[in-house]
Amino acid sequence: MAAPLSLVEVINRFIESDAVTLPVFNSASSRIQQEMAKPEPSIQVIEKIITSDQALSSQVLKIANSSFYRGLAEIGTVRAAILRLGFKEIEQVVVLATSRQHFKSSDKTINLLMKKLWQHAVGCAYGTVWLARRYTYGVDQSQAFFGGLFHDVGKLLVLVIIEQVKRRNKTLKITDALLLEAMDKLHPREGAKLLAQWNMPEYFCVIARDHHSVEIDDKNFLLLLVRMANMVCHKLGIGLSKNPTLILPATLEAGLLNLTEIDLAELEIVLEDTAVLAD
Repeated sequence: MAAPLSLVEVINRFIESDAVTLPVFNSASSRIQQEMAKPEPSIQVIEKIITSDQALSSQVLKIANSSFYRGLAEIGTVRAAILRLGFKEIEQVVVLATSRQHFKSSDKTINLLMKKLWQHAVGCAYGTVWLARRYTYGVDQSQAFFGGLFHDVGKLLVLVIIEQVKRRNKTLKITDALLLEAMDKLHPREGAKLLAQWNMPEYFCVIARDHHSVEIDDKNFLLLLVRMANMVCHKLGIGLSKNPTLILPATLEAGLLNLTEIDLAELEIVLEDTAVLAD
């Protein structure tokens, strides 16, 4: 009698069978990025893309009026949001608004993990941007944001697959420990593959694949920034785990990025404020 398959083996077989339904990168986000890549992006085009989707418009205004972004007066229109936040920030807000939909499930256990994963993605995105602005690393703000937001997308994919597996096999019993083990083992490889299928640039695929790698490319500053933001989130418990004993200034990444204890303490304060963006 054959031994029962481990959860990782079940997931691998499901992936190999091509039965999995992959999350789709939102078309509005793609169109915004295409417009932002132009030498002179058009505010009219960006406004039209956002306002053509009522749900997206509502989410953009909700985020723009959050305590993280809000100014003295409440923003009432998409154009006002663009003018206040600027092109770079509005691009990030649109990606947040469109990506949130992937981190929801009708399965209560999976939905809870997805919520924590989303909080981690948002924290890491803004943490990476903050670090990229702190000193001159030659890393673009948009690259920093997307690198941080999507570094753990493989974990999302594993959860999506597990939800589909459970739907097909209702007697399957999966503990939280097994779920976390499967995500830890599979997410770098599967995240890189998913980003490639989304036609994301290769450097984002590298981040998804290598953000836990023991071997560090000390010239890849985008990867180093994401790894650093990731560790700060883990220290604070923004995500699936918490390790308050992490000594951030002593990490290899902090050394390679020349980050001081004050830098990292300030980043911790910034990241604690990102929770409002993940609601």
